[in-house]
Amino acid sequence: MNLPLAGQVAIVTGGATGIGFQIARRLLADGARLMAGGLTDADVTSASGRLADLADLADLADRVATFAGDLSAPGVSDRLVAAAIAAFGQVDILVNNAGGGVIAPTLEHTEDTLQATINNNLWTTLRMCRAVLPHFLQRGYGRIINIGAESVRNGLTDHAVYNAAKGGVHGLTTGLAREFAGQGITVNVVAPSYTRTSELDAAIAAGRAPARFEKVLGDAIALIPVGRGAEADEVAAAAAFLAREDSRFITGQILSVNGGSSMS
Repeated sequence: MNLPLAGQVAIVTGGATGIGFQIARRLLADGARLMAGGLTDADVTSASGRLADLADLADLADRVATFAGDLSAPGVSDRLVAAAIAAFGQVDILVNNAGGGVIAPTLEHTEDTLQATINNNLWTTLRMCRAVLPHFLQRGYGRIINIGAESVRNGLTDHAVYNAAKGGVHGLTTGLAREFAGQGITVNVVAPSYTRTSELDAAIAAGRAPARFEKVLGDAIALIPVGRGAEADEVAAAAAFLAREDSRFITGQILSVNGGSSMS
């Protein structure tokens, strides 16, 4: 069996739920050993159990470790990277998927929701990059894959503040890519459009989606020529490609998984 990531170690932040879980699952299936990060112990425990159910691997317990913590807080990213190195001896791939924020009209945001949206998306990514880069430099190799957002390009309804955070992630990516291009390190973005996840489907079915979500969703789908949102495994496939050796000459790029909602 061809396992393109055999012998490599991946950290996936926000890897316990949603898109992050599907990325974690895909990298594991491609042969990587995995450190899955999540916000709470309950999240990562549940994710570990679901990975065990999904992967028919006798050595799964030796290939998956988990870490719970708020990566927007100073020092937590350093502890996550240290935990991955302690568990597996190295890190080769970092997927910065941890995020989330309040999607709302700009003038309905509060100081708390503004801070939370920036913290959860931009600070988590910046701190994780700074935590892992010394290790990558020491080894002369690394793949950083930041999960951005198609809405940065298309100006989706109610996304201005979220786009400020994810746009910062896009800008950080190009800067780091140029800075570390000669050191064996690539840095890229996967930018999904609206993406279906089991958690979001459950929230919609239970009536727990935000009040304006129906309008935002309708506007998002209207922008996509394919006529639907992305599936989480489609986003995971893009991240998995950028993690592979095949992508070694790709850096500083935004790979849009968007069904054609913007084209260039």
